[in-house]
Amino acid sequence: MPAQPNMQQLMKQAQQMQQQMMAAQAELADLEVEGHAGGGLVRATMSGSGELRSLQIDPKAVDPEDVETLQDLVVAAVRDAARAASDLTQDKMGPLTGGLGLPGF
Repeated sequence: MPAQPNMQQLMKQAQQMQQQMMAAQAELADLEVEGHAGGGLVRATMSGSGELRSLQIDPKAVDPEDVETLQDLVVAAVRDAARAASDLTQDKMGPLTGGLGLPGF
């Protein structure tokens, strides 16, 4: 007959993992990543948890006759920053959630 898992030990391990995940999430919220578009004309800064913190637009990117290009550059910079935040989340949370099959990690 196989040995029964020690429930107290499993609960302790689950609690430790939860504490590690909370610490990693707090660390992600404090870290910042940057996304760029148009050769750096538009820059977006996000927290590691995906909060948009700032958006900088170089005056050279502002053309009243071509607002659409500026809009596209802003979207591209924000997407680049979001990708960087996602990569950072994978790096920080992946070791904690590896093998659990949790969505988003």
